[in-house]
Amino acid sequence: MSTGPLSGVTILAAEQMHALPHATQLLACMGAEVIKVEAPGGESGRAGKPALRDRDGRETGSTFIRNNLEKSSICIDLKRDAGRELFLRLAEKVDIVAENFRPGTADKLGIGYEAIRAVHPTVVYLSVSGFGSRSNPPSPYRQWAAYAPIVEGMSGLYEYSRSGDEPPRPALVGALGDTAAGLYATIGVLAALRERDRTGRGCQVDISMYDSMIAVADIVHPASMGVDPSRTLEGIGIVHAFRAKDGWFTVEVVREPHFPRFANAVGHPEWLEDPRLSSRAGWSQYMEEVIRPGVETWATEIDKLEAAGRLAEAGVAAGPVNSAEDIRRDPHVKARNFLHELEAEGRDEPVAVVGNPIAFHPASGEASEPTRWPNLGEHTEEILSRQLGLDAAQIRALREEGCIG
Repeated sequence: MSTGPLSGVTILAAEQMHALPHATQLLACMGAEVIKVEAPGGESGRAGKPALRDRDGRETGSTFIRNNLEKSSICIDLKRDAGRELFLRLAEKVDIVAENFRPGTADKLGIGYEAIRAVHPTVVYLSVSGFGSRSNPPSPYRQWAAYAPIVEGMSGLYEYSRSGDEPPRPALVGALGDTAAGLYATIGVLAALRERDRTGRGCQVDISMYDSMIAVADIVHPASMGVDPSRTLEGIGIVHAFRAKDGWFTVEVVREPHFPRFANAVGHPEWLEDPRLSSRAGWSQYMEEVIRPGVETWATEIDKLEAAGRLAEAGVAAGPVNSAEDIRRDPHVKARNFLHELEAEGRDEPVAVVGNPIAFHPASGEASEPTRWPNLGEHTEEILSRQLGLDAAQIRALREEGCIG
């Protein structure tokens, strides 16, 4: 049994793909019980690529694998009356009901906020969608389909790396449009639980992926200050990547008092007497002519982690530019037990899944490896028996009817 800070909290999640599953996995890693409700064919994230052959013989996609640790899977056909009734009965017994259908779909299925609130007046109901589920007033994009690259582009994120009239480059940083929404969903639902503890009232938490990405991309404020997003780093100082023996490392020096530490660390104290390098504007102007050659000559015989370490010891912000394999070997990542290497059917190498970035000190209970992603409907019988008291004959009848899988 979980001993995390959310131990005792139960979530019923009709979820798919990345945004909401990312949020509920984070909550599960903090101790909540997450009952994931999937349609008979499985949620759409199971069909993602790349994929592997799972224990039950099914192809299971990466989107599902990395967002569903520590969860139970129950298979219910919500389009059937008996399936909807099962969902409502389960909803009466949980703290949070969560869904990320397109707005209006949960209402059509009979599991929208009002339907759930009718059976559980103090429920915390979490909705994640592209443009929010609010209908008064609605977003003009309320019914648009949304995936991470759509809201990332709409938020202005791609303007940071675009030059002139070249096309934007979608999906620059993984599924950030999903992950950001999942993080705001987590914050919102925890605040709603605290409010219910304080007042006894439940509420609906409405998360828009577009809103989340506008907040994360942070393009509007710099533009309002007259800064072109593609030039936000110009003139502010040294925010550059430099080559070392085995790759690249990044450095940030954006205040004049920090420059002596940097110059001395890379073996160029003469820069402190060079009038061309007396200001941030000069560092930018003479980056390629003076600073880059000097730094990369200094780093030519050392690896990127050592270069960053020497700069860090001198009080300069620096770090290696890592590949996926660098991260898996990184001593920081290992020390914090942040990546979980999980065995998978038919693979010689384990699958790496990111764990919980939130650490608690002192920890509540011993740290343990999370349970792997569930097979489709793996826990249907156990959940229906434990939560609703159904016996074997009742569960068999529901299965024969096609209501559960």
